[in-house]
Amino acid sequence: MIRPTKERIRELPLYVGLSLDDIKIIENELDATNALKALENEVCLGFDTESKPTFRKGEVSLGPTLIQLSTKSNAYLFPTRFPFAVSAAMEILSNHNIKKVGFGIKGDNKELRTKLNIDIVNTQDLSITLKNLTGDKDSIGARAAVAMVLHYRLGKGAQKSNWGAYPLKESQILYAANDAHSAICVQNAIAMKNVSRECSTEI
Repeated sequence: MIRPTKERIRELPLYVGLSLDDIKIIENELDATNALKALENEVCLGFDTESKPTFRKGEVSLGPTLIQLSTKSNAYLFPTRFPFAVSAAMEILSNHNIKKVGFGIKGDNKELRTKLNIDIVNTQDLSITLKNLTGDKDSIGARAAVAMVLHYRLGKGAQKSNWGAYPLKESQILYAANDAHSAICVQNAIAMKNVSRECSTEI
């Protein structure tokens, strides 16, 4: 695998991922209960966070306004303005039996700990994983990783939108969910390639 150029990425088909019907937004106790039932037995989840952007010099981030967790078929969005959403996300993120995979997640982890007192465990930064697999001198972000591993172009249109506003726009919901979804898909693809390589070696 080789890091694709920006020109090559622009030529790839858009990553579609999940639709709005596949995405659950956690706003109350019932939503939180259902999300925990759906996620508590998963082995690995795609993970990401979104924060309200800061524009002024010296402006301090208030921390994540949204936490995203995704299986291969569904994503769950936890707006941190809702206490039940934060509690449910905390339960999953602090579960040692569930691996959380994402891109460049060191900053996410720090913000979760310092701003929301969430002690996230069992994480894997796919940016570092792909860097080590390819021998690249730099870590590999989500857009390059999706192009490299899945051969799609990950849209970034809503990245700089106002994540502090609520309710979220459809474009934000899809963007946030598919950032986490792409992570679990990249992880699964890497795992499959590793298995194939091991099988070839044994034969």
